[in-house]
Amino acid sequence: MSLLMGSIVVVAILFFVFEMLRRQKLREKYAVLWIVIGMGTLLLSAFPSLLEKASGLIGIQVPANLLFIMTLILLVGVCLHLSREQSQAEDEVRILCEEVALLRAELADVRNQIEVGRGPVNGSEPHEH
Repeated sequence: MSLLMGSIVVVAILFFVFEMLRRQKLREKYAVLWIVIGMGTLLLSAFPSLLEKASGLIGIQVPANLLFIMTLILLVGVCLHLSREQSQAEDEVRILCEEVALLRAELADVRNQIEVGRGPVNGSEPHEH
């Protein structure tokens, strides 16, 4: 019964990931990660002996402990990746804010030049007579 329930949950999560991908609420690079995780989980729920054999090869006595270790490593990896992505996004936002501030300052200068009649509107300096 737990095999069936685990498989249903994994299939539901995979459906949700595909639906988010279809609606463009999830980027492809993240969808691939969750699809691989879902497929691996589906494989382990279909063949629980794989986890037992892997834990025996590594020397872990309780297969559930191997599953917890793998999950912990996966979650730390996802957190590190998302932290890196957020740091890059913050840098890009800061650079864009600086560029917008410079453009606003240039626009204010141009407006001031136009108001005094020396601007690039007529392309020349006013002449004194």
